[in-house]
Amino acid sequence: MSDKIEHGAEETFISHLVELRDRLVKAVYGLAAACIVLMLWPGPAAIYDFLARPMLASLPAGSKMIATGVISPFLVPMKVTLLLAFMLALPWILYQVWAFVAPGLYTHEKRLVAPLVISSSLLFLGGVAFCYFLVFGRVFKFINEFSPASISIAPDIENYLDFIMSMCLAFGVTFEVPVVVVVLVRMGLVTVEKLKAIRPYVVVGAFVIAAIVTPPDIVSQFSLALPMWFLYELGLLIAPLFVRVTQSPDTAE
Repeated sequence: MSDKIEHGAEETFISHLVELRDRLVKAVYGLAAACIVLMLWPGPAAIYDFLARPMLASLPAGSKMIATGVISPFLVPMKVTLLLAFMLALPWILYQVWAFVAPGLYTHEKRLVAPLVISSSLLFLGGVAFCYFLVFGRVFKFINEFSPASISIAPDIENYLDFIMSMCLAFGVTFEVPVVVVVLVRMGLVTVEKLKAIRPYVVVGAFVIAAIVTPPDIVSQFSLALPMWFLYELGLLIAPLFVRVTQSPDTAE
């Protein structure tokens, strides 16, 4: 009898490994497909030109960036293309993760995980889009207005990419504030009333974080701190509703 139980457990473990392998392969196929599509159209060069628009718009007419590395004109656009492909394939990748773990979850747990995965993905992409379309143009214009007339501004494409990536990552992560608030409340680690009580400290903390992760100008700091504060308030509004929807039947009773 024990041999049958052990044999069944071994078969179950192997089937899980096979399922995990299949989901990983499908995720890689999705990422590869996104890369191929972007390589063919619009192409790495056009993608980097689009990424460089906020900086070029703030420079004098006819200005261009420079490449100090020998292979930078090839390598940097390729990096941008791979990053964009990952962002486009992220919903497919997260779906594979969800499809792998969903069969082992209860109904109320599925109601908990699925909204968190979807909302965290959308919030991260929303933070990146907010940074690119609303922040970069104002930040670069503000910085270049303070540049002395004796300086000719010619940003290096690799340094520019590093700056863009760090800023987009900072905004993407900080836009996850509602998810963090909801998870803390749902796990019972803190109550909504307690989070409301510490609101002044959260506001100060938002400005401190913005001062650390953004350039030393007031435009970019306010552009990060104010949305972070707003998203914290949004998390306080959503958390009670989310807790009620995702309760297990025993807890609800």
